[in-house]
Amino acid sequence: MIPAEYIVGGPQNEGKGFRTAMKVLDRGRIHVSSMAVGTAQRMLDEALGYSIERKQFGVPICEHQLVQGLLADSQAELAAARALVRDAARKYDETGAAALEASCAKYFCTEMAGRVADRAVQVHGGAGYMAEYAIERLYRDARLLRIYEGTSQIQ
Repeated sequence: MIPAEYIVGGPQNEGKGFRTAMKVLDRGRIHVSSMAVGTAQRMLDEALGYSIERKQFGVPICEHQLVQGLLADSQAELAAARALVRDAARKYDETGAAALEASCAKYFCTEMAGRVADRAVQVHGGAGYMAEYAIERLYRDARLLRIYEGTSQIQ
């Protein structure tokens, strides 16, 4: 038994802790979703910049169709993720709750960031593992996003 003086908000809130904790998850999941979108955008920018500078067979690798495909897939997923975040944030702002939308956005956006990270490292090739390139750290950061505010499997 918890003494009444230790219950946040007083004894009238006894037994309401879990429900209260769940209410903050909506906002937290929207926040993590937006972090995933920002991280993915940065990774795409890094991959695009690298693909313009890096030459293979005498031409920038961005001129190779398969590299263009990696970048295009990332851009398309990023656009979809932005839309999910905006939808969840709009509903949360209007109603104060958006459990389904926040959970969907968190799941899709963080998984999307992982896929963009994989593609960005692929564009960088071996350089993607070198600390001299930002993509190395961003790759690790993107992986962690799938754990914050509930793992992908719990969404």
